[in-house]
Amino acid sequence: MARLRLGPLLRYVDGASATVWVEADRPCTAEVRCADGARGTARTFQIAGHHYALVLVEGLRPGTDTAYEVSLDESPVWPLPDSPFPPSTIRTPGGTAASGSGGGTGRDGGTSRDGDGDGDGDGETVRVTFGSCRWAAPPAAEHGASPGARLRSHQEDPIGPDALDTLAARIAADPTGPRPDVLLLLGDQVYADEVSDDTRRWLAARRDLSEPPGDQVADYEEYTHLYYESWLDPEVRWLLSTVPSCMVFDDHDVIDDWNTSESWLAEMRATPWWRERILSGLMSYWVYQHIGNLPPDELARDELFTAVRAAPDGTDALRSFAAAADSDPASTRWSYRRDFGRVRLLMVDTRAARVLKEDERAMLDPEEAEWLRAQALEGGCDHLLIGTSLPWLLPHLIHDAEGWDAALCRGERGARWARFGERLRRAADLEHWAAFPSSFDSLAAVIAEAGSGADAPATVCVLSGDVHHAYVAEPTWPGGGPDARVLQLTCSPVHNSIPAYIRGGFRFGWSRVGRALGRRFARHGRLPRAAVDWRRTGGPWFGNHLMTLTMRGRSARLRLDRARAGKDGAERMETVSETQLTP
Repeated sequence: MARLRLGPLLRYVDGASATVWVEADRPCTAEVRCADGARGTARTFQIAGHHYALVLVEGLRPGTDTAYEVSLDESPVWPLPDSPFPPSTIRTPGGTAASGSGGGTGRDGGTSRDGDGDGDGDGETVRVTFGSCRWAAPPAAEHGASPGARLRSHQEDPIGPDALDTLAARIAADPTGPRPDVLLLLGDQVYADEVSDDTRRWLAARRDLSEPPGDQVADYEEYTHLYYESWLDPEVRWLLSTVPSCMVFDDHDVIDDWNTSESWLAEMRATPWWRERILSGLMSYWVYQHIGNLPPDELARDELFTAVRAAPDGTDALRSFAAAADSDPASTRWSYRRDFGRVRLLMVDTRAARVLKEDERAMLDPEEAEWLRAQALEGGCDHLLIGTSLPWLLPHLIHDAEGWDAALCRGERGARWARFGERLRRAADLEHWAAFPSSFDSLAAVIAEAGSGADAPATVCVLSGDVHHAYVAEPTWPGGGPDARVLQLTCSPVHNSIPAYIRGGFRFGWSRVGRALGRRFARHGRLPRAAVDWRRTGGPWFGNHLMTLTMRGRSARLRLDRARAGKDGAERMETVSETQLTP
């Protein structure tokens, strides 16, 4: 009898259909059957001895919330026996979903059917919850503990409660109440280079850790272990089964500083273990994260998805794809678009799409940059969300330091400074948008153009993570800016930590003294003035957080929640800040 190894994950949802991802322990037929009669089936496909299915559920009705079950070869496997959680459900938007796609993009009409008074605009409410950087939580102290009552001491989990666990507890406590229409996971879903003690012991039983890459993951099988560890967390497993999700990778999904520079990449490619690592990282990302990001119509046209499902074993086809993506990043687009009613999300790949040649450095290759511009300027949305794992707007000192370092590395101050700049870039992780000055200014230009004119959205929000704290920043343009309100919304980590000295560094980076010091770096690097200026309007906040944007019509509201452990041992979400962004 086939067993469920991982999942189900509810990925795409519109008014009539949904996709549900599962992993089984052997070849089988996966079926998702809803209480209202909607259903879908899919035969598993095989990658490196593992068996997966992405089930398209059709026949859903708009504006409903229906429980579903999963069977493998007609044997029920979900919900789990004696589960303390409510039934997993598919909640569809209240209107008919948009169909089709433009320019290789997918569209989705996912909006809540209920108006809850979040703003005075017309239309349906859309809630987008987002964050990044999640180490797998330690095991529950008691098997089957009720949601929100997992008893972890400070010693057991020194980095504090997992924000996804506490979000699950909040939803489970009121399963018919408001919940996110989509959960955006903005990178570092798994840590291939910083594994847990349990994973380290598992690796040591499998191979000699004195050989490179040591206690980091080496191949596809070891990547699957990371996903098991992360997504088998009971709260997270239930949460991902009942809240649709969109995902994108960041560096730790492969390795810290992934694609920092041309010389970094050359050094990595010269090692005996890198090729297997990067191919396995891209293959596992495609299976566990990427295909679930795409809407059904786009999946139906995807040649690789079709080939993998048709083959007895899709490993070779997927490996060839990953090899091509690694050797020619411009041949593959990991970025994608999703529309939730009149809220448009553009999820942008800021890792694999980079141009690393020192005199041509860019965050996005030319085709990727043009794709982003075309999607942003299409119009027809009330809110434009640009998801990029790396923040566009950083503390001023850090921004100027990254621009200065980029100038040194391209030889602005000579060869000796260039060598110093490369060492500093790697040591201090100076590789955000600010380290690609032309790309920083290009994004500013796209945002200004998209946010201007009669058809401009009410807001343009850049959603980011990576930097292990949360803040809000608002840019201004010389001579006047766009009509839309533009904000950098950064939320990280979901479950991770940051040393006290780095917290102090971030605070100092926003200060007047820090800004003045940054200007000195800029002058030494002979940097031109950035296309925009900006100010911090919220934060910095430290801890395990999630941000939620609630949009209705042209109204938008932002809430920041922090996961905390109470004196009774229960973990809860506490609202740290709530702000009305537009009336």
